[in-house]
Amino acid sequence: MFLLARTIRGLEDLACAEIGSPVARVRHREVWFEAARPPGLRIADDLFEIMAVVRDVGPHRTALTRLGEAAAPLRSGEAVDVTASFLGRRTYNRYDVEDAVGTRLSPAYHSRRSGHRPPPGTTSWRVTIEGDEAVIARRLGERPLHRRPYKTGSVPGSLHPPVAAAMARLAGPRGVVLDPCCGAGTLLIEAHALRPGARYLGLDLRKESIAAARSNAPSLAWLASDAGRLPVATGGVDRVLVNPPWNRQVPGEGLIAGLWRELARVLAPGGRIVALLHEPFRERYGLRAVRALPLSLAGSHPTIYEIQPRTSSLTSRGRSR
Repeated sequence: MFLLARTIRGLEDLACAEIGSPVARVRHREVWFEAARPPGLRIADDLFEIMAVVRDVGPHRTALTRLGEAAAPLRSGEAVDVTASFLGRRTYNRYDVEDAVGTRLSPAYHSRRSGHRPPPGTTSWRVTIEGDEAVIARRLGERPLHRRPYKTGSVPGSLHPPVAAAMARLAGPRGVVLDPCCGAGTLLIEAHALRPGARYLGLDLRKESIAAARSNAPSLAWLASDAGRLPVATGGVDRVLVNPPWNRQVPGEGLIAGLWRELARVLAPGGRIVALLHEPFRERYGLRAVRALPLSLAGSHPTIYEIQPRTSSLTSRGRSR
């Protein structure tokens, strides 16, 4: 099978590492690869089978005819919906692309142009155009990979699960793993899926967050506590995963200003922190950023930082912060 994994912008390299199979192409938010069967992926947002690659797709409306002709041999009687995206300026919009392909794929095509969601049971297709090359692909699952079955509870500011999975992979969970601002628990749940043998502790000042986390993963340890006064022994934590409040959807409360001082206290020698931050981080309380991974996430541009006790210099994929 020739497959396409969709990712958050900035996670393409980590998605390649998770896939493991020989990678054919890496494009904007996409990894193309071959596999005998669909792999279980957590960093990818979605997974598709590539059905057609169309070249010489220009910026003018004549490209729509070319896309429709490429979709025609893939026609079936099943109900379908199509989502399209492209880079660069063009004289057509995403709905034009979706309709050009969808009407050729099936007589039971549901257009998104009206703003209505597709009815249940439709087969979802994806069209992406980068430069003069387009790909037409069919989703392999009933829903996107990022919609996790465990997400029965949520709170404002809940982390996108594939980003949490990427952070867990960078952390390499082991020993005691702490999330001092756990929210609905997504970071620790994704880390537990990667390494079930570690011990996990999620803390949050808000009781509604603890309730959501317990709903999502009742087998893990969740406790209402202030991130600025951690109920953890000095040097008692091997890994920290944290997405602190950004004062956007979730305001900082309690003693959150003391977070980094407390993390420096509880982190064991040789420990590691992986944090999603909206402000630059270089060094605080003897903790130093050793890697920076900029993302584009729902219109914002946070950075995943790998942070360790002062031992090595800052490196960044893409750019320094």
